[in-house]
Amino acid sequence: MNKPGPAGESFAAVSETHSAAVFFAGGLAFKLKKPVNLGFLDFTSPEARRAACDAEVELNRRFAPDVYLGVAELRDPGGHVVDNLVMMRRMPASRRLATLIAAGEPAGQALLEVARQVAAAHAASPRRADIAEQGDRAALLRRWDANLQQARSLTNSPLSPAVVDEVGRLARRFVAGRAALFAARMHTGRIVDGHGDLLADDIFCLDDGPRVLDCLEFDDRLRWLDGLDDAACLAMDLEYLGSPALAERFMSWYSEFTADPAPPALIHHYVAYRAFMRAKVSALRCGQGDLRAAGQARALAALALQHLRAGTITMVLVGGLPGTGKSTLAAQLAARFGWTVLSSDRIRKELAGMPATQPCPAAYGTGLYAPEWTARTYAELMRRAALLLGRGESVIADASWVSPDQRLASARVAKRAGADLVQLRCAAPEGLAEHRMRTREADPSDADPEIGKQMAAAEEPWPEGITIDTADSDDALARAISAARPPPPEVAWRPTRPYMQPD
Repeated sequence: MNKPGPAGESFAAVSETHSAAVFFAGGLAFKLKKPVNLGFLDFTSPEARRAACDAEVELNRRFAPDVYLGVAELRDPGGHVVDNLVMMRRMPASRRLATLIAAGEPAGQALLEVARQVAAAHAASPRRADIAEQGDRAALLRRWDANLQQARSLTNSPLSPAVVDEVGRLARRFVAGRAALFAARMHTGRIVDGHGDLLADDIFCLDDGPRVLDCLEFDDRLRWLDGLDDAACLAMDLEYLGSPALAERFMSWYSEFTADPAPPALIHHYVAYRAFMRAKVSALRCGQGDLRAAGQARALAALALQHLRAGTITMVLVGGLPGTGKSTLAAQLAARFGWTVLSSDRIRKELAGMPATQPCPAAYGTGLYAPEWTARTYAELMRRAALLLGRGESVIADASWVSPDQRLASARVAKRAGADLVQLRCAAPEGLAEHRMRTREADPSDADPEIGKQMAAAEEPWPEGITIDTADSDDALARAISAARPPPPEVAWRPTRPYMQPD
């Protein structure tokens, strides 16, 4: 139910959505399906509307069993059934979650309970092959393509074709490179029969707990989805309503209740998917005469773009000669973004079966630093990078990267994973680099000033590398951050680790 009239529950009122009309009388509400074919749903036949009513009651009783009373019959004067209606208890409009948020009232405790309810419903969902396959990346791409096609087909749409195209490009790129991530979600039971359309307008915060209404009933395949996708719908709506902090907290609570280890990029992707799907619906309503819908459609499409950009997977090469501060800069970037650092020095020692900080000095190009060991080290680094990128994790690769062949191989890895490649070449005055090498302790690197000079003599040009002078550490970090995640725009919230304080 969306936006029923006045708060006084004794008044009669009518509310409409793109696919239904809801009539309010006393303590009851009656929902009539419109005889429309919108492409993604077809209610043109009485049989389809009856089936949708039956499904709506059955499915919504999973979330609000005391609200959905049954299916009523609408009869003509001769007693013939002409249509059917979903019959419900009328919810107090003043306790609508969207209304509370607009009024600035505390909603954290209610959202905590909603997260618990949604997580419990997902845990109780059957795990079947036909449900699980809707979590495959091919199924997600089909849903994206359907929404994009429907958005492009609208006449006089408020959505810019350029924005629609950019949304499609970024969405397909993310999905195409994440085969391992989506396979893991399927195999670990993360695909559920969920709600499908979780919005703040359809959640009522009552004294005895929230009631979650109006799940998606017209297409099972749209309700069979990743549980994270289901929860992201409400996070998107909360952000759109101007409460990004609540969006962040809700996703954190849901992830806590479900013990979901999903990478932040996947949350961004699902929020973007939900924002664009709703942008398409707003564009559709604009064509039906809703004067507010054009602005809503544009704002939601912009929100989708913001999250798609924030969820872009990135591989950052942090390279340079010994003593130029590349490992320090890589660690600082990792702390800033929460990305994984892969260090060639540590991998080299690991492959040799020794602790990372155990010294293993050798002349230039010999021992653990012979060409065959170096090739093996970089191959392992890129193997691990490919695995992480495929799982939706951005990577910082800390190595010298002095060879064009090594950098070319990393570019191929990034391209296959649908990831941005950022190349940073660290530099420092010779005296400072030598000082760093002489004074470091318990460091995985074995390079000394003499090795540094020999590497400098053999160094080949790195035209793609952005030179970062690390003599000023603050300036170096700022430049590296700008290069690795350039503006604009940043979203209003970022997925974080769970915490359980409601307000």
